[in-house]
Amino acid sequence: MTDEIDYGPLTGLIGTWKGDKGVDVAPEPDGEEVNPFYETITFTPVGDVNNADTQVLHVLHYRQIVQRHSNDEVFHDETGYWLWEPATGTVIHSLTIPRAVSLLAGGQATTNEDGTVTIEVESAADNPDWQIIQSPFMKKNAKTLSFKQRIVVGNGKLNYSEVTVLDIYGKTFDHTDDNSLQLER
Repeated sequence: MTDEIDYGPLTGLIGTWKGDKGVDVAPEPDGEEVNPFYETITFTPVGDVNNADTQVLHVLHYRQIVQRHSNDEVFHDETGYWLWEPATGTVIHSLTIPRAVSLLAGGQATTNEDGTVTIEVESAADNPDWQIIQSPFMKKNAKTLSFKQRIVVGNGKLNYSEVTVLDIYGKTFDHTDDNSLQLER
């Protein structure tokens, strides 16, 4: 399927990635908690999706499983899609986590001088195009205000960083995650 479809800047994501150098900085009532982690992310080609006979999207499905180094417990399980719209050069990331939060982020990709690709997407609760949807409980107790993600992929390496801005514990907190992963297959 990947031979027939040009996934554009998403092509380098296809496969299974593993990394054990992750750092999660999460909010706590009295400050922050730092969690070193390891993870596996698998990107699988879906194919083309046509919308209203005018929009063509090239789609990858992904699943991300994140585990703490301290106890091997899964503390983050995420699934969704990465989409490439060649006509506009737009990269779209839709994701869902089992905390009753979903989002649709949009952005662009650029090819760097070394052949790697940088993908940057963002979303915000008040953005009319790239929005965050969350349950009433989450809006009241841990509201996600915005999300930004940056991925650099190429030469068998994937590095990412993301910032999720939360309104939690009576304050605004930048919840951050980053990791470096290697292509396994």
